[in-house]
Amino acid sequence: MRARSALVYTVLRLLAFLVPLGILLLFPIFRELPWLAAVFAALIGLSLSLLFLRRPLDQVTGDLAERRAASRRTGAERDADAEDAVIDATRDDRPDAER
Repeated sequence: MRARSALVYTVLRLLAFLVPLGILLLFPIFRELPWLAAVFAALIGLSLSLLFLRRPLDQVTGDLAERRAASRRTGAERDADAEDAVIDATRDDRPDAER
């Protein structure tokens, strides 16, 4: 996974939450009820990320999919090598008359 794309997406998501939270906390009603400001900021941040952060999200998920596919390929190759070793070992253990 490319660390840069994951870092960019994480920072943008945090900004999508923290900027509305800071703005909402400037209002007097939200100073008295900061939990309500956090709830509204979370909803605003979620909406902003769904609308504007589609491309960074696609990059991060694409990188994760590539990494997962690469690990599956190496696992399948290891399984094939292990199976070949077992077949070779059973051939070596048989007497010469059966070959």
